[in-house]
Amino acid sequence: MASNSTKSFLADAGYGEQELDANSALMELDKGLRSGKLGEQCEAVVRFPRLFQKYPFPILINSAFLKLADVFRVGNNFLRLCVLKVTQQSEKHLEKILNVDEFVKRIFSVIHSNDPVARAITLRMLGSLASIIPERKNAHHSIRQSLDSHDNVEVEAAVFAAANFSAQSKDFAVGICNKISEMIQGLATPVDLKLKLIPILQHMHHDAILASSARQLLQQLVTAYPSTKMVIVSLHTFTLLAASSLVDTPKQIQLLLQYLKNDPRKAVKRLAIQDLKLLANKTPHTWSRENIQALCECALQTPYDSLKLGMLSVLATLSGTIAVKHYFSIASGNVASSPRSSDLVKLAQECCYHNNRGIAAHGVRVLTNITVSCQEKDLLALEQDAVFGLESLLVLCSQDDSPGAQATLKIALNCMVKLAKGRPHLSQSVVETLLTQLHSAQDTARILMCHCLAAIAMQLPVLGDGMLGDLVELYKVIGRSATDKQQELLVSLATVIFVASQKALSAEVKAVIKQQLESVSNGWTVYRIARQASRMGNHDMARELYQSLLTQVASEHFYFWLNSLKEFSHAEQCLTGLQEENYSSALSCIAESLKFYHKGIASLTAASTPLNPLSFQCEFVKLRIDLLQAFSQLICTCNSLKTSPPPAIATTIAMTLGNDLQRCGRISNQMKLSMEEFRSLASRYGDLYQASFDADSATLRNVELQQQSCLLISHAIEALILDPESASFQEYGSTGAAHADSEYERRMMSVYNHVLEEVESLNRKYTPVSYMHTACLCNAIISLLKVPLSFQRYFFQKLQSTSIKLALSPSPRNPAEPIAVQNNQQLALKVEGVVQHGSKPGLFRRIQSVCLNVSSTLQSKSGQDYKIPIDNMTNEMEQRVEPHNDYFSTQFLLNFAILGTHNITVESSVKDANGIVWKTGPRTTIFVKSLEDPYSQQIRLQQQQAQQPLQQQQQRNAYTRF
Repeated sequence: MASNSTKSFLADAGYGEQELDANSALMELDKGLRSGKLGEQCEAVVRFPRLFQKYPFPILINSAFLKLADVFRVGNNFLRLCVLKVTQQSEKHLEKILNVDEFVKRIFSVIHSNDPVARAITLRMLGSLASIIPERKNAHHSIRQSLDSHDNVEVEAAVFAAANFSAQSKDFAVGICNKISEMIQGLATPVDLKLKLIPILQHMHHDAILASSARQLLQQLVTAYPSTKMVIVSLHTFTLLAASSLVDTPKQIQLLLQYLKNDPRKAVKRLAIQDLKLLANKTPHTWSRENIQALCECALQTPYDSLKLGMLSVLATLSGTIAVKHYFSIASGNVASSPRSSDLVKLAQECCYHNNRGIAAHGVRVLTNITVSCQEKDLLALEQDAVFGLESLLVLCSQDDSPGAQATLKIALNCMVKLAKGRPHLSQSVVETLLTQLHSAQDTARILMCHCLAAIAMQLPVLGDGMLGDLVELYKVIGRSATDKQQELLVSLATVIFVASQKALSAEVKAVIKQQLESVSNGWTVYRIARQASRMGNHDMARELYQSLLTQVASEHFYFWLNSLKEFSHAEQCLTGLQEENYSSALSCIAESLKFYHKGIASLTAASTPLNPLSFQCEFVKLRIDLLQAFSQLICTCNSLKTSPPPAIATTIAMTLGNDLQRCGRISNQMKLSMEEFRSLASRYGDLYQASFDADSATLRNVELQQQSCLLISHAIEALILDPESASFQEYGSTGAAHADSEYERRMMSVYNHVLEEVESLNRKYTPVSYMHTACLCNAIISLLKVPLSFQRYFFQKLQSTSIKLALSPSPRNPAEPIAVQNNQQLALKVEGVVQHGSKPGLFRRIQSVCLNVSSTLQSKSGQDYKIPIDNMTNEMEQRVEPHNDYFSTQFLLNFAILGTHNITVESSVKDANGIVWKTGPRTTIFVKSLEDPYSQQIRLQQQQAQQPLQQQQQRNAYTRF
């Protein structure tokens, strides 16, 4: 239980362990490099990539690569090969080499060796370094020279280097193109070398002229050398060149279709299909109707299942893009052809019931995509074909445990979800088919089918009630073995039950789930089911499950984590007893809930560790506590209209002050404070949203909904009481227009719309503050709290992990020590950073650019105050940099004219591909001590010495008067 639950909520942090610092680690490896034993030297070399991963800053990487270059220069060929492998593994760190000239000089010295193998390894090394030395003419010359070598190993290395340099350097590509052309067309060049030279032409896309000449050469090769291997290599290079240059893609599609149709060799046909798939994925908009039609005709005519499968795979890819809409829009313009009679539909219908599972799956996929994308057509027959095809595929694959059957089943189930979403009237029959098949399917298939049912029920909650009976019956009879599949099935089926029962779980359903879980020894399964219950708002069920797990964990931190979850579930359960119009019981329910929340936050704090501080969880719960307290305070404020009505002279006071609201008494000021409190909470929810860069979209939407709840109440207070005249409802009118992805969001949207309608109907009808207004506010609070809170995935599980590590230079040896700077000089502060990822980088969003903000504040002055321009007193700068290979660096020029100690703060935030700014941190601080420069100090001392005799003379003159 303990080891498994680590995956659930502990951060994916592999960078926090206390190990040797960078210099010590480098010295250890350097010792190995200097060893007299070859084995120890090799071991030291191959450990360098791990060092780069742990300390990815240029100062270390530069030193390390220079040491490796020395080993390459003086070592034997095996050591050189090890250095080559390290360089290729550490490609993303090559840009951080500062002394590129010195590094390349040491490597390049080996190119003049008499040993062809040493020269070959050097060429491969140069090829691997092409990204940092693309325009080195001596490297270009060596590659051209080695292409003419008589040693095969050296020639192959030269081909590798030529391909890498062609990809990076336009000059080299232009210069080498003719040389490669001569070698390929030369009779003396062996065929196997020609086959290796041809792929270099795929990099000749730097300009239109170069691409055109490469295309002409490839066209000649395809016709001049009709052997299978030559045609395959030439065609594939042709495709990659077209995909990179973009201009010639339509011609390439036609050429591939021509070979697919006319060439009798299966190997060539297979390659044509593979390349067509590549172009379908990359440029679907370039496919014309004629291209798709030709592919359909080939698929209808071919007798080979393997080729038909490949062609259908291409058509299935195209059917999910704009190409299929273009195909049918042109078809509908032609009187003779209609969508139902087109070859694409005929092919799909023919393949739906094919005895090959893969062909049937792609046929169904094509039909589903056509049905969903061509909404305006009357495609009733197609809809039925798609549903029947899916049903037959489901029956076929659900009885088979093989990996191929499961992959086909996934395609079919994805189509079902898409069909239910695009054509909701078909969803009932799809769900009935799934429920019928669940009873007889294999466990592996059942798990996938449960995921499909959950996805459909999330989109169309109206289908949930119909599923529930069948699901509970199945849960009763499900096997109780402890195999992984059975455990997974228990979790999947429980999730579907939670999704299907939109309101609270009935006692019968809870009893069935508990009874099954009692016989399950695996605590991890129970935890996952409890987690799903928390996500779906079934807090009473979740509380009981968390309670049962408290004694099954081995770690203190896990115990506190589970205990906090139990307390949060209990706190949310307290809010289920809320009733409208009953405000005193609402206050007691909120107070009871807050008691459990405070217990839970104490446990949650105890569960956090330095490696996993649980910052999102703690902040989310603190905000929930503050929100509940703000709701409680607002209900008390509303009640104060009864308990503390306005005094008799309130009207006179209002007229005297010119503020009409003062006639309501103290409630007006309290309402103003409440409104500010809710706005402050909304702002804090916004900050939490911005700090959650790694969160999934559902969690972010949940935080957004909490923020909208705060804004809704503050808007209601303003519209009903504080400023009814200027209240506008237009900006809030479209709240429910967006499509809701979860039951929680749907219910919250419904409450928002209802509250806004109530507020709008009361607005301006009655003069504030009346009991109607306070009742409306209290009912709005109760309506919001009656929707059970959903604890989303990021609360439990971090699927994406992204962090930024900053290094500042100059930096003091001791963090508390200030850096000395003279006040007439400026400090050049260099900020370097590395983006570190977990196991799934870029799963939800990627970093587009990093925003660095540098500010300085004066901590303590020293010396006299001088008149200094205001510009020189503070430093506030911001720069935006784009990381390359997860590394970025920039510099700031800071001025410290005022003598004393200054505090410099460097804070980073990131911008994703959509332009959204996220405040991810980190925040780094260093101290700078501004000292007076010696020249100014000397002049000041001279002035002081000159002033002293004058002051003494004035004093003597004053004494002589008396």
